[in-house]
Amino acid sequence: MNSPLLEIQQISVSFDGFLALNDLNLVLNEGDLRAVIGPNGAGKTTFLDVITGKVLPTKGDVIFKDKSLIGQKEYRIARKGIGRKFQSPRIFKNLSVQENLALSVSRPKTPFSLLFNNLKVKQLDKIQHLMSIVNLQSKSNIKAGALSHGQKQWLEIAMLVGQDPDLLLVDEPVAGLTDEETDLTADLLKSLAGDHTILVIDHDMEFIRRLDCPVSVLHQGHILKEGSMSQIEKDPLVIEIYLGQSEEEV
Repeated sequence: MNSPLLEIQQISVSFDGFLALNDLNLVLNEGDLRAVIGPNGAGKTTFLDVITGKVLPTKGDVIFKDKSLIGQKEYRIARKGIGRKFQSPRIFKNLSVQENLALSVSRPKTPFSLLFNNLKVKQLDKIQHLMSIVNLQSKSNIKAGALSHGQKQWLEIAMLVGQDPDLLLVDEPVAGLTDEETDLTADLLKSLAGDHTILVIDHDMEFIRRLDCPVSVLHQGHILKEGSMSQIEKDPLVIEIYLGQSEEEV
């Protein structure tokens, strides 16, 4: 049996005595699509910060491809195959959609990468493929800053995929999106799973249902429950601490 791609082993993070993460354990296998939900303050962002090396845990270990990531610099962790999408799209607004993707797929990354005649045919084909999976072919020459919020989110996901990460960490990708955009984003992430391992954090329960994947509920820095969305929704403890809260409280 193959080893898990990612193992979070008894991770704790203390900020001036406050336990942001408390004995957190999580396992992801290659090709998994996993959703993580939890109320504000549950430790979701800190969880991603530990994986990417932004925060050093007080104890525990993060194993990726059978090797520890603890103490490694963020850029080295990224080069090992971990890509992160933040809540707000991080794109180059003054560059076109195609130019943003050219920067993503180019090796090495230099300003000259924007000159498409310096890109290999394989890279040009990849740019076209990335635009097709996020339905931005018709926007290829439009500056990214002119895209809708949802389209900016999709462009950043495409840029992330263009870097060929083994693990995609996707933080609240549907915040501010319309219902239609939310559904399309869920379908996009489902289509990417298998070729990539994807961990999604979000508050939108309809979006999580649409993902149709295993769900981990994070509460007070540790995993409270895991299961399908239908199982999670029926759990009394989950209902009490999260699903039963009003939208304003979440």
